[in-house]
Amino acid sequence: MCEKSKIVSQWLKKVFGQQPVPEFEVNTRTVEILYELAESSEMRCREAEMLIEDHKQKTEEYSSDGAHLQEVLLQAVGLQAGGLSKPTVDLLSALEETAEVLKLRDTSLGSYMPAINKLTDDVLEAEKTDRRLQRELSAVRKKMTATVVLRKKLQDDLMKLTHIQQVEAATAEERLLNMDFMKNKTRDLTYRNKLAQEKLDSRQMEDSLTHQAILQLSERIAALKEETLPLKKKLEPYNDLSPSPALARVKIEEAKRELVILFIHLVLFWHLLLLLLLLLFIFVGYSNFSERFSFSQGCPGCPAGAESGLHEHFISIINKINNKIKAC
Repeated sequence: MCEKSKIVSQWLKKVFGQQPVPEFEVNTRTVEILYELAESSEMRCREAEMLIEDHKQKTEEYSSDGAHLQEVLLQAVGLQAGGLSKPTVDLLSALEETAEVLKLRDTSLGSYMPAINKLTDDVLEAEKTDRRLQRELSAVRKKMTATVVLRKKLQDDLMKLTHIQQVEAATAEERLLNMDFMKNKTRDLTYRNKLAQEKLDSRQMEDSLTHQAILQLSERIAALKEETLPLKKKLEPYNDLSPSPALARVKIEEAKRELVILFIHLVLFWHLLLLLLLLLFIFVGYSNFSERFSFSQGCPGCPAGAESGLHEHFISIINKINNKIKAC
């Protein structure tokens, strides 16, 4: 343990150099981890040193081989290393670099031409690919522009639809509230109508005293009046003739009968109206009804404050009218 701690301390000092070593918790686990790291680092350093030495050795070998080959080449060509001009050296260097770029085995013309042709084909293919990509890029830009315009239009349509939906939702809510109100009102009116119908049934009201029956009777009277108009026009030429006593008496009797019938109908219509007012009096209340219409004072024989007496009074009037009709 102490030996490993010493090795770790030396390795940390070597790694950090002039900088202070950071403090850390010294225990068995941390010492083991740092010891393994130190061994790995030392091993890598030794491998790097060996690789550097190998590269140096290969560099020396390549340099000696290059010098030997250069000497052999110059001797074969009949040139000396110091006898080459600078432009020639530059051209040879450019030729060498070109061969390295083109990855040629040698610098012969037969090696350069295929490589240059291949490079030209690659350039043409690259230009063709570039033009194709430019066309595709142009098409994509057009599509993107159309997509942006469509997106803007869709956003506007969505905003309009959202606004319309909000308005329709508010309208639907208002209609729903109105519908609930109408349902409640209909339910209330139905209940009140039922109560009124039960009240009418309990009072044994006849159908002939209803508002519809009175309207039908009024229409019948108007129709009878219309029917009498042609008869009056037919009698107009005979108004200037001297009347015969017997015929005059007959005509007078007929006129009396017609007048009596017409009077009976009018009286019946009037009393039916009074009965209708009686029904209103029953439902509204006698006090309010008497204050509005002052009916009890104008109806002879109607005791004030007695609904049943007033009803019996009208029934007796109707019976008298029926007796008069039978007598006629």
